[in-house]
Amino acid sequence: MSTARTRWGILATGGIAHSFAEDLALIPDAELVAVGSRSQASADAFGDEFDVAHRHPSYAALVTDPDVDAVYVSPPHPGHHAATLAAIAAGKAVLVEKPFAMNLAESREMVDAARAAETLLMEAMWTRFLPHMVRVREILAAGTLGEIVYLTAEHGQWFPKDETHRLFAPDLGGGALLDLGIYPLSFASMVLGTPSEVTALSTAAFTGVDATTSMILRYETGAHAVLTTTLAARSNNPAVIYGSQGRLEIDGWFYTPGGIRVIGHDGTELERFDPPWEGRGMQYEAAELGRCLAAGLLESPALPLDETLSIMATMDEIRRQIGLIYPGEVATTTP
Repeated sequence: MSTARTRWGILATGGIAHSFAEDLALIPDAELVAVGSRSQASADAFGDEFDVAHRHPSYAALVTDPDVDAVYVSPPHPGHHAATLAAIAAGKAVLVEKPFAMNLAESREMVDAARAAETLLMEAMWTRFLPHMVRVREILAAGTLGEIVYLTAEHGQWFPKDETHRLFAPDLGGGALLDLGIYPLSFASMVLGTPSEVTALSTAAFTGVDATTSMILRYETGAHAVLTTTLAARSNNPAVIYGSQGRLEIDGWFYTPGGIRVIGHDGTELERFDPPWEGRGMQYEAAELGRCLAAGLLESPALPLDETLSIMATMDEIRRQIGLIYPGEVATTTP
């Protein structure tokens, strides 16, 4: 947890903003002081629900609120870029909901703006900061698994076919890849870094966005990551890291709070880590931003901006291979 109180403003009032606000209340040194929406009625409703003092009828008013230290950006994917740039221009620390932006070009502009302004910017990949993921990184750093040979991860959810739902709407950045596939992609990046080769296959939904996308990533070490995401079937969302000296299994849905097991060559369980938790788990990313802000850091060591850019570059290449182009885009080019 951070050592100084962070005053938060939430930009947009969708479902993820509600989850963030609920978990923010679990942090003793964080305070939700403002909310910004596209209408006063929506801002007031959110403010009443979470007892927020400042209720703004526009995103611009929120980011310029002098009582706000940090802004949580959570509109639909196409809105991340403009909202983040506005918050940076106002001198706020910014936590941007995943995916960071629609593509690498937007992401680079956001990172460049933050670095030029010397403001704190972080991707809200909340999974990265969960206790069991912190332990995964410690185990990898210790070399317990030996040389990493490959990993598998998937994220599958089922949504009824509805062209108005944001997951199916091209103009809202719909599809499995950006909304769901970002989780296994970020997990692979955390474990293996930037891939040297990407191969992707996809099946489209009825609106033209991707419904199911599978990816094989190869790395300079020779390791592979085998990933699948879908919005057409509910998965048990497993993830396993296989090494030359053992494997690491994540219990339950890998990207939510949970536990892990390390299993040796002979099947012996070497470690079980099953920490307690409260809420959904989004408080950990908020606490990390607060810690970085208090320490005067401009990015999180646990998810550096260059890694966020690398993940977006990989996603652009996957989109290029599967032909996923959103309204207003000419084409997705190779990074």
